[in-house]
Amino acid sequence: MSKNLIKIKRKLRNRKKLKSVNSSRYRISVKKTLNNLHAQIIDDKLNKTLVSASSIEKEIKSKNVKKIEKSTLIGEILSKRAKEKKIDKVYFDRGENKYHGRVKLFADTLRKNGLKFWYGRKRKKRERYKREAGSY
Repeated sequence: MSKNLIKIKRKLRNRKKLKSVNSSRYRISVKKTLNNLHAQIIDDKLNKTLVSASSIEKEIKSKNVKKIEKSTLIGEILSKRAKEKKIDKVYFDRGENKYHGRVKLFADTLRKNGLKFWYGRKRKKRERYKREAGSY
């Protein structure tokens, strides 16, 4: 399989799972290019973008920082804008990107700045198995 086909399959798989379990939470959609990172908080019920942040905005572009540092800056800016709109519960849509590197750092920055992520059912199952095994 080609890289592009793998990315498309991953994107569709993630989106399908997230939209099927959406319950009164907004979606953070992330798009990563070679040099930039774009993120939006989207209301899927209204099909409307509520908040967005990108590395091509003037305030970020004017600072000469590395790509990793841009990810943390975008995370801080997006979480600040979300707090202004009183958004605190979201679910993370990484799209075609692996949860690694800049995407992971971006998500961690959002968590540190007060956004609560939805994790899904698998995490609950793991916690239940750990409790049954006595590791808690």
